[in-house]
Amino acid sequence: MSARRLGLPRRAVSQILLTQLAIAAGVAVLATGLFLAPLGAQLDDQAMRRALAIAQSAAADPSLAADLLGSGPTADSPVQASAERIRRATGAEYVVVMDLDGIRRSHPATDRIGRPVSTDPSDALAGREVMEIDEGTLGRSARGKVPLIAADGEIVGAVSVGIAYDSVHERLLGAIPGLLAYAGGALAAGALAAYLLSRRIQRQTRDLAFSDIAGLLAEREAMLHSIREGVIALDRDGRVRLVNDEAARLLGLPQDCAGSVAGRPLDDVLGAGRTTDVLAGRVTGRDLLTVQGPRVLVANRMPTEDGGAVATLRDRTELEHLGRELDSTKGLIDALRAQDHEHANRLHTLLGLLELGLHEEAVEFVTEVVGVHRSTAEQVTEKVHDPLLAALLVGKATVAAERGVPLRLADATFLPDRLVDPGGLVTITGNLVDNALDAAAGSAAPLVEVELRAEGRTAILRVRDSGPGVPAARREEIFTEGWSTKQPEAHRERGLGLALVRRLAERQGGTVRAGGTAGAGAEFSVVLPEALR
Repeated sequence: MSARRLGLPRRAVSQILLTQLAIAAGVAVLATGLFLAPLGAQLDDQAMRRALAIAQSAAADPSLAADLLGSGPTADSPVQASAERIRRATGAEYVVVMDLDGIRRSHPATDRIGRPVSTDPSDALAGREVMEIDEGTLGRSARGKVPLIAADGEIVGAVSVGIAYDSVHERLLGAIPGLLAYAGGALAAGALAAYLLSRRIQRQTRDLAFSDIAGLLAEREAMLHSIREGVIALDRDGRVRLVNDEAARLLGLPQDCAGSVAGRPLDDVLGAGRTTDVLAGRVTGRDLLTVQGPRVLVANRMPTEDGGAVATLRDRTELEHLGRELDSTKGLIDALRAQDHEHANRLHTLLGLLELGLHEEAVEFVTEVVGVHRSTAEQVTEKVHDPLLAALLVGKATVAAERGVPLRLADATFLPDRLVDPGGLVTITGNLVDNALDAAAGSAAPLVEVELRAEGRTAILRVRDSGPGVPAARREEIFTEGWSTKQPEAHRERGLGLALVRRLAERQGGTVRAGGTAGAGAEFSVVLPEALR
């Protein structure tokens, strides 16, 4: 049944406050009851022990036993006098001395002296001490009975002392107001604490009802698992709070990892690297690029009020592939443009030679031009037998010639057509050659040299340029995602080429190293074990 149908307040904070007040009141009532129950028993026990102590003190007087044996059951006997003296001194309701026949020798009401006692005296006359609460001629009382022993050790009677039970009851009732006052104080303190706690909960829940909170949680779960953007939430200590399905896919985590990674530090879940640094906030900025496995991701991080953060991830792998395909297309267009420009110049030269009637010179010119192109292609295909790599290097040579940067193959170059993953090596080679051309374009004696060779099943690639080189202190930093000295282009971000080169090499179990001398060119070496069949 809902809170509205029961007439309860709908807001969560009000329901919590009422619940806490009811709990505090129930605890106060229960504590009072649990305290009063043993208190009554304790007061009864105290009254019976007091009565027994008075009876023991009276029976210990040796003159009382002697007076009992030497006098009769009369109102003016010494037994009556001693008993009344003890009763008045102790405040007992009665002090009764009886003989072995259970006949009273003393009583506050003198007309009852000489009559049998109203309760069974056999236990006391048998030598046993008795404590009890019983009903007698003077009403309900707490009693203590002890045997009365003569000087020769014989039991000659008994002493019975009674404490009025009304006095015990009055003591119990007298303790109730103070106890209720303490319970009321505790209840007031509990109510104040409940109110303060409810106010805090009100701020934290933004004064929502339980149904609203449940609805928001259901909507959040549905949204997190349905959106095509990765979401990962962290607490203030860098531990993972939640990972949605898309984030698990993008980060290479198991799809059912939400429960297993929750509460674990981010560094333990993802390991060290730029992706972890970006998500943890150690690298700041908007739309930060990072590479996780084979994927290129764009990450944004937003801090939360409790000191944690929520990071979103978008997959830019396909966009980066399109960008690189666009770069390849642009390079092909540049090569065709260069060839067209060169071809037009040569046609003009040939036309001029023919118009001047220099036919032999025209023949020699055509032979020379065809030979240069043929020698370049033949040189590449003789040393690089893989068709994809050979085509790439021929195209890059044409682009390099247009930019005024000679591109040559090292003498040690020889690569058979046995590559396991030619596409991966094409990507690595293309990125390194493009970077080398950019670096060498402004140098005094521009040059780019490519070396491709095989050692057993290992492929080795070296690309050297005549550019400014890479300082030794930055040779690891240049492989970081987002690091670049170039201005970004319109269609994609810079700083991913070398990072992807390293990832592609590491995925094949290989390595990438940057070397050379600062100011005298750079050299990039790639070693790919098991790259050839």
